[in-house]
Amino acid sequence: MTNHLLPTATATEERDRGAGIALLPVGSFEQHGTFLPLATDTVIAVTVARAIGEAVDVFELPPVTVSCSHEHAAWHGTVSISAATLYAVVTDIAASLRASGVSKLVLVSGHGGNYVLGNVVQEAGAAGHAMALFPTEDDWARARRDAGVELSAVHDMHAGELETSIMLHAHPELVRADHAEHDHLADDRGRFLTLGLRAYTESGVIGRPSLASAGKGRDAVRSLVDSFAGVVDALDRCGR
Repeated sequence: MTNHLLPTATATEERDRGAGIALLPVGSFEQHGTFLPLATDTVIAVTVARAIGEAVDVFELPPVTVSCSHEHAAWHGTVSISAATLYAVVTDIAASLRASGVSKLVLVSGHGGNYVLGNVVQEAGAAGHAMALFPTEDDWARARRDAGVELSAVHDMHAGELETSIMLHAHPELVRADHAEHDHLADDRGRFLTLGLRAYTESGVIGRPSLASAGKGRDAVRSLVDSFAGVVDALDRCGR
């Protein structure tokens, strides 16, 4: 797997590929504790998109690297845009793709806080456009099971076992050596949207990065690639 986080294909290569599905990784620039980079969600989104591209002919787009991370605003380095701006960026990209003949778009999301992406996809479908959001909660749950991840998404919310595992698999050089020393659980987050993440964790971590391994990350990504077949089928059904 290449370490390029940006696609490197030429216009001629994309013309010859003639892919009918475009992948737009959507990440974020937000705190991930003291041991993962601010760009973690972007790296994960690109990692998943790249793995899909190795299995299926798709048009890989460069990632959206800043998104809606307002719940992480209490930590240095976090940068956000509004949901309205993210909505506009994604819908403009979709319109540009359709104008160039690529009618199907998959938003490969690496950040769960981008709630507006679900609305974008639903509105696109109502307008007759083929768009999907991937991975869904079900896709992530399957990936956790297939990879032997011990904690569920409730317990392992941020910078925990799953995210650290994917980073150890794809870009181990980006994971600080002390990652196993930062476990923190906070299952009761009933006022999360109002209070933000800082109300539940001082470190920025909710999960157990000590359980992470490159093997789990590899198997999680493989599972997501397998799940992508369902996305292809759903996009095909949009045109019927």
